[in-house]
Amino acid sequence: MVGVAPEDTRRIGERYGCERAPVVRGTVVLVEVDKLPRETRKPKKLWLWFSGEGEPDLDLLWRAYVRRFDLEHAIRFWKQTLGWTAPRVRHPEQADRWTWLVLAAYAQLRLARSCVADCHLPWERPQRHRRLTPCRTLRGFAALLAAVGTPARAPKPCGRSPGRPKGRLSGRARRYPALKKAA
Repeated sequence: MVGVAPEDTRRIGERYGCERAPVVRGTVVLVEVDKLPRETRKPKKLWLWFSGEGEPDLDLLWRAYVRRFDLEHAIRFWKQTLGWTAPRVRHPEQADRWTWLVLAAYAQLRLARSCVADCHLPWERPQRHRRLTPCRTLRGFAALLAAVGTPARAPKPCGRSPGRPKGRLSGRARRYPALKKAA
């Protein structure tokens, strides 16, 4: 069991709008590795938190942590490489459409991993086609697009855009309130 000092319960309670912080009962689990297949360094200790009914299922707890680790890397890939948070959209509907486009691009990368060649960097090991990461698939995706082609016509050359006509203002952007979780 893990507890909170009495002076902290008041401060935490004030932060979240209640008299005292709620008591959440749980179990802290220490995971230690005895031996790794290829030991390059000493394994670190891993502390996990479990809150639920009954005794924690250690195998399920470990698998849930590993799954969370995979999800964090996927979300980081969507944000940094596929530009999930890059556009500055004005409407929630636009944000939803952009999210679906990013997820569709990610699904294409997962499906294309058996069709592309492994374009690994000099310090990376070669991998089998079924084991390619989305980032490595993305590196070889340009060659796949060149081979498959595209239904779109070639882009038209363009000059300088005339811009907004003189005297016209775009106006202020409409602001939307931030969504908050219900208590």
